[in-house]
Amino acid sequence: MSIDSESPSPSPSRDWFFPSPSFIHPNPNPNPRRCVTNPRISRPPKPSSFQSFSHSSSKYAGIRRRVEFARRTESLPASNVARPVSEQKPDVPVKKPDVSVDVSGEKKFAWASAGRFGGRWRMAILAAILATVLASLLHKNFSLHNQINVLQDQIYELNMRLQTCNILDYVDLTNPVPQESDHLPNRNLKNMALIITFTLLSIPFLIFKYVDYVSKSRRSADNISEEVSLNKQLAYQVDAFLSVHPYAKPLALLVATLLLICLGGLALFGVTVDSLADCLWLSWTYIADSGNHANSEGIGPRLVSVSISFGGMLIFAMMLGLVSDAISEKLDSLRKGRSEVVEQNHTLILGWSDKLGSLLNQLSIANESLDGGIVVVMAERDKEEMELDIAKMEFDFRGTSVICRSGSPLILADLKKVSVSKARAIIVLAEDGNADQSDARALRTVLSLTGVKEGLRGHIVVELSDLDNEVLVKLVGGDLVETVVAHDVIGRLMIQCARQPGLAQIWEDILGFENCEFYIKRWPELDGMQFEDVLISFPDAIPCGIKAAAYGGKIILNPDDSYILQEGDEVLVIAEDDDTYAPATLPMVWCGKLPKNFIVPKSAEKILFCGWRRDMEDMIMVLDAFLANGSELWMFNDVPEKERERKLIDGGLDITRLLNITLVNREGNAVIRRHLESLPLESFDSILILADESVEDSAIQADSRSLATLLLIRDIQAKRLPYREAMVTQGHRGSFSQGSWIGEMQQASDKSVIISEILDPRTKNLLSMSKISDYVLSNELVSMALAMVAEDRQINDVLEELFAEEGNEMQIRQANLYLREGEELSFYEIILRARQRREIVIGYRQSSAERAIINPPAKNKRQRWSLKDVFVVIAEKE
Repeated sequence: MSIDSESPSPSPSRDWFFPSPSFIHPNPNPNPRRCVTNPRISRPPKPSSFQSFSHSSSKYAGIRRRVEFARRTESLPASNVARPVSEQKPDVPVKKPDVSVDVSGEKKFAWASAGRFGGRWRMAILAAILATVLASLLHKNFSLHNQINVLQDQIYELNMRLQTCNILDYVDLTNPVPQESDHLPNRNLKNMALIITFTLLSIPFLIFKYVDYVSKSRRSADNISEEVSLNKQLAYQVDAFLSVHPYAKPLALLVATLLLICLGGLALFGVTVDSLADCLWLSWTYIADSGNHANSEGIGPRLVSVSISFGGMLIFAMMLGLVSDAISEKLDSLRKGRSEVVEQNHTLILGWSDKLGSLLNQLSIANESLDGGIVVVMAERDKEEMELDIAKMEFDFRGTSVICRSGSPLILADLKKVSVSKARAIIVLAEDGNADQSDARALRTVLSLTGVKEGLRGHIVVELSDLDNEVLVKLVGGDLVETVVAHDVIGRLMIQCARQPGLAQIWEDILGFENCEFYIKRWPELDGMQFEDVLISFPDAIPCGIKAAAYGGKIILNPDDSYILQEGDEVLVIAEDDDTYAPATLPMVWCGKLPKNFIVPKSAEKILFCGWRRDMEDMIMVLDAFLANGSELWMFNDVPEKERERKLIDGGLDITRLLNITLVNREGNAVIRRHLESLPLESFDSILILADESVEDSAIQADSRSLATLLLIRDIQAKRLPYREAMVTQGHRGSFSQGSWIGEMQQASDKSVIISEILDPRTKNLLSMSKISDYVLSNELVSMALAMVAEDRQINDVLEELFAEEGNEMQIRQANLYLREGEELSFYEIILRARQRREIVIGYRQSSAERAIINPPAKNKRQRWSLKDVFVVIAEKE
């Protein structure tokens, strides 16, 4: 149909019209936003003005709509825009759907059933009925709203067609419009989705009410008030399930998320026009991002979207809590040392004590030749505290890594955590405190170690406090165990040092890894050689024993010169390191003869013990074997005399069987001057200041007591010496003048030997500077022995013989036993001369030197010796 600007007015038979320009309302915004239920679908904006139209179809009868058209282009005259309406069909009213719900029958049924089920069931059923009615009303409202939206969309599509094609004379309304009957199946599905959603949400509430009702009815019927209710039992089962299974909480969170997605998707499917798949995806977006629900429009979609978003916030809060707890637990386990140690050929230390610092220092020195090693420490302490205490230790670890773990050595799981089966050595430290309790715990630790199913690759070094418990520990551990009895070692060492001043420094050099130590190695090229020739075969080491294969691997210290090395024999030497020595060709050495066959006579001695130790009876028996007949042992401490005798008898000492010494008891406090002045301090040959049993748990307190006793004794001795004798010196004794107080005490120290037992290494510097006492650093020496046995368990046999009452021991000899004044000899020549006395010289100290030299270099070089020099030898006990 052509359009003419001057065409006559429309005929009255037309059933459509266009309003005049004055009827069209102006709109400043030509593109307003159209509200849709689905925020993800965007459409072009509708025009702001509408035009009413009617259609002959019964579907649109009685429904008025205003359809907005764009203004006509300037090419068309304004007269063609507004045309009168000659005829318009009357409005046909729309038949509204009946939304009334007859609930009288349901209420009657609810009240009738309430009488049977009781008050709680009546409330539950009434709530369910009201929820169903409310859901039905909401669904009807949402259904009508959806129908209106569908009609608006159809009108909008038609309007856009007219606007695009500029068709003004004819509006094509012949496009098929879906009938209302076509939406019935989709509407039924949406109704079913809403019903299923509300039913699933009501089921937990009904189950909870039912469980509570059954629990109360069962208790009221049985009249049992102590029976646990059913809801508490269910709560306990849920709590046990979440506690026992490690993945129960994440699994429960996953199930809750899936349920929320499904229920939210069904609810959205019931209140929107989207498909079920789109609704499920939209439900997930609401859960993942709670801000997505802001684009929802309409009461139903907004209510459902807010509910889903609220559930999503709860789920993500729980998920964040689970992730945070998992990360915190992992970091906490790392911080507290609960993670597993994946190492092998490492040294494992079980326990914590004051000896740990010295032990780590010695192990670090021993591992320096291997470019460092791994030391694992496990104790019942917090990992951070252990690492902080180790960091405060003032020594260089020399490439050794120290790993700390918190755990108990009595628990197999904790032992496996530190790879106990792959360790090359396991050191069990004695705890500070009661000796019996410490040894009992060490025994239980050995039992735990022997119970490891994978077996042990290395040996066990156990530190014990009481010698009587050594047999029991070896019985339990068998061949895997090597024991070091700390008190016994220190007691014997103090006795040796009291008889031979300066021996403490020798032991400190030999037991530590900083200088020379014991090594055992096989040298096939020495087979068939006599031991006398083996002595001068090592330029950088000193042989001192043989590990004889013919005697089952027994170590023989100081063997006969005629002993011939057999196949399989190993040589025990003193060297700087295990890779610093090797045999060489035999040198030409002139032996010579001894100046005289001199035997050192044994004379009676007078010795004082200040303090009381736990192993006093063992020290008395060792001293009785060493001293000459007629010697006296004075014991000065604050233990009553009757109690002393009881303790000695309980320890296994029979006083009547003592052969060489006589016990003299004095009671008093060793830190009170007037008590010490009652003793004849100037008449004692040796004074041993022991770490008293009452304060041995605290190293600082014990050392303070020992240091105070030492200073008081030296001061009393200096005051009692005659003036002329005090002015006589035997050479330079440090930087202190002879008139000073410390200078007088140094001169007094020439008359008697004082051996102080020191527990803290820091006290060592005070005594070494003043030079008023020959000290024994007990904790450090025990740590050295533990480290040496841990590196090579065979060394323990050597130490046991050197500390025993019989066999060989380390001694200090005067030079006049081997040479004459001013004689020039090489060290090899002195070694061969000492062999005439069945002794092995391992070092010397010149009169002008402060420390002895063990395993001296350039053994073939001759030098001039003095009779004031001394030699360190290994010889049989006299």
